[in-house]
Amino acid sequence: MGGDFAPGFIVDGALAAARHFDLGVLLAGPRARIEDELARHPDAEALDITILEAPEAIGMGEPPTTALRRKPRASIRVAAEAVADGRAGALFSAGNTGAAVLTAHAVFGMLAGVDRPALATAVPTRNRPAVLVDSGANVECRPAHLLQFAVMGGMYSRVAFGVPHPRVGLLSIGEEETKGNELTREAHQLLKASRVNFIGNIEARDVYTGAADVIVCDGFTGNVVLKISEGLVEVVGDLLREELSSTIATRVGSLLTSRALRHFRKRVDYSEYGGAPLIGVAGPCIIGHGRSSVKAVRNAVAMAYRFAADNFIPRIEQEIAAAAMPHS
Repeated sequence: MGGDFAPGFIVDGALAAARHFDLGVLLAGPRARIEDELARHPDAEALDITILEAPEAIGMGEPPTTALRRKPRASIRVAAEAVADGRAGALFSAGNTGAAVLTAHAVFGMLAGVDRPALATAVPTRNRPAVLVDSGANVECRPAHLLQFAVMGGMYSRVAFGVPHPRVGLLSIGEEETKGNELTREAHQLLKASRVNFIGNIEARDVYTGAADVIVCDGFTGNVVLKISEGLVEVVGDLLREELSSTIATRVGSLLTSRALRHFRKRVDYSEYGGAPLIGVAGPCIIGHGRSSVKAVRNAVAMAYRFAADNFIPRIEQEIAAAAMPHS
């Protein structure tokens, strides 16, 4: 029931994932509304689809803490409980991010050695995707949290993108370790003394160059970076389309370059990844964009399935125990 286009896009994307990846899906929400959406799909009865009755839903603009207290049977809570008791392997939500984070924290608990969960978002670079962590779960952080984000982000980079020794960069306003605010200066010293492959501070201009495989920052900064990036991609794509179709000569050229433009959009389109894992909680949880398309939902459900199948939670727990220890 979460997201700007719920429940329609959520049901459509979930069914697409069930078809293409041969997996089962549990849909949490009011049964009558979900059944109406399923009725649009002639093959729904042949798919492994289960409805979890959830009479309440949390709106995108509702304060998460208050809403969760007033709506104990909200769809996000019902879905999380299905994962916690073993009926499902992983959770996906495109709804209220704060509510999803608080629910995952309350229902799954935290991994040993982790104080805060963090959103790890894949961002395009010249070579391969990098991981931006945290991209919105924590507005305020302490230096120790950024160290934990670095460890967990490195694990995600290894699992999702096959990077054997991820390079970790700390997002700041200068490359020198003395630059930045108190948070980044103290976090720099912790990262330098840890076992992670820390390459030092990076500036915002280096986020998309591939200089780092994992980019660490607080959630406020990370979310601003993410939203600017999404807006820039849309504007650049529109400008390119306008320029390529503005004259007869460029219209001919646009036919030749349309494939390249489609490739460009695919490389920078968030829906190719579907969502961002909420790392640090003791259960697989993928959080999608509020504007998630059907394609984004399908890919997010597939990502949730892969994380469950690859035993991501036990593996990241081992990494935290081994990699976060400072050098002796």
